[in-house]
Amino acid sequence: MDKYEKFKNDILGLINIDLSSYKEKQMKRRISSLVSRNGFKDFDDYYLMLKCDKELLNEFMNYLTINVSEFYRNHKQWDVLDNEIIPNLLKTKKKLKVWSSACSTGEEPYSLVMLLSKFTSLSNVSVLATDIDESAIEKAKLGLYSEKSLKELPTEFKDKYFDRIENTYRIKDDVKNRVTFKKMNLLDDKYPTDCDLILCRNVMIYFTEEAKSIMYKKFYSALSNVGVLFVGSTEQIIFPNKYNLQAIETFFYNKKSK
Repeated sequence: MDKYEKFKNDILGLINIDLSSYKEKQMKRRISSLVSRNGFKDFDDYYLMLKCDKELLNEFMNYLTINVSEFYRNHKQWDVLDNEIIPNLLKTKKKLKVWSSACSTGEEPYSLVMLLSKFTSLSNVSVLATDIDESAIEKAKLGLYSEKSLKELPTEFKDKYFDRIENTYRIKDDVKNRVTFKKMNLLDDKYPTDCDLILCRNVMIYFTEEAKSIMYKKFYSALSNVGVLFVGSTEQIIFPNKYNLQAIETFFYNKKSK
């Protein structure tokens, strides 16, 4: 067994993340860079320190999960959500069960709350937001964002739901309180059920085809009968039929009609 294979097994035992489910070359290159940058000789030395240095382990988790996000990321897709997907879902249900499955630092679930506020009162909105990275979740709960991360957000939301503190924007509690954050490993943990809208965007690109297949099947089971799965701009499902899904718009899927 080479050192990287051993490192993968060690990490699985330490933090229950299976690096074998990620694209090998890409992930090995990223971790090798981290090992070198921190001045370690090899994967073995790096792992020994990860076991006893919580700060180093947090850095590893942050690097691994690649937290890059912004409000209304790929805004044209949010227009489809606004104009078509959500109005159609609300024809069948007054309150939607919504899950942001790789929520990173909170921009996505908070965007969802603000968008849903156009259709119903905030008191009627509830979003589950999950991520594997606990430090990202803590940042999301804090709710402080740079001006750059708000560049695609509609001005009406920026004015209504944020307090400006010099060059930083703090999201108001009215929005923050509508989101429930929870740590979740999408490969191993149990998914919620009966979801009317699931977002899984800009995360699948890091996984192997085998891992994607497992996750798409789990997303199918997590959807309600009318539920919609919304994926990222580089993550169109090539053969949705394999997972009993069908495209209803580009990047949007629901359960295949029987």
